[in-house]
Amino acid sequence: MLAKIHLYTGCGSVSTKKENKKEENSQPPKLNNAASSKEYDLNNPTVLNLPAELNEISGILFYAKDTSLFSIVDEDGILYKIYLHRNNKVESWRFDKKRDFEDLALYDSTFYVLVSNGDIEQLTFNGNAINSTKVVFPDSDKKANEFETLYYDDKKGFVLICKQCEEDKKKAVSAFGYNPSTQIFTPSILTINVLPIDEQLGEQKIHLKPSAAAINPVTNELYILCSVNKLLVVTDRDGNFKNVFSLDEKIYKQPEGITFTPNGDMIISNEFNETGSANLLILKRN
Repeated sequence: MLAKIHLYTGCGSVSTKKENKKEENSQPPKLNNAASSKEYDLNNPTVLNLPAELNEISGILFYAKDTSLFSIVDEDGILYKIYLHRNNKVESWRFDKKRDFEDLALYDSTFYVLVSNGDIEQLTFNGNAINSTKVVFPDSDKKANEFETLYYDDKKGFVLICKQCEEDKKKAVSAFGYNPSTQIFTPSILTINVLPIDEQLGEQKIHLKPSAAAINPVTNELYILCSVNKLLVVTDRDGNFKNVFSLDEKIYKQPEGITFTPNGDMIISNEFNETGSANLLILKRN
């Protein structure tokens, strides 16, 4: 049975109006092997329900300094902070107008927000105000590339995994690196082979569409969340396949963000997907 906790908005939040967003039309694999995960009980997370302003929550990251969670939402330039152990308070800061924001990373006091076309907005705090610097992905106005995944690797730097890029075939998913010092994007920093995922799931020609990723600090593995496919893929930090788990779509209705605590607990964000409320799924590491 899922444990449900309601999360309410504090006085520092910003209200926004959202239109209902339909989940992409794609059939998840029929096989549900979630119970085979040795690290997490994927079928029994603790559920924290979120206020309506976070209905389209996408990227998330755990902030260990005060055990809070930073997040963004699709289609509006607002950075949120959710205090998980401080009376469930939510604060927010506007950094831009409406764009298709997908993921969030943090390094050396600077936040990096990914736009679906590959552009990155770098955010720094000046007191309680936010300064934003926009970095344009090469030829983003000409190419039909789509990204939803940005994470930081202490060896590779920032990594953008393609959700759908022009150069990719169905057998592989590629990723770009990003260097904030030079503001240069590097192609083919890693490649995820889809064939072993097909084989383990007993499927053929899965069009893998990553929606978020994060490195597990305990196992040193890369966890890749795929909302459309309802899959959680585990690789090493070079993208070499290790395992895959099907996710119960009744629990993971539209999972768009993933992060880890320092002790390896996993947190996944769910958009509201037309009904109910958005939520956070907290999975304690076994």
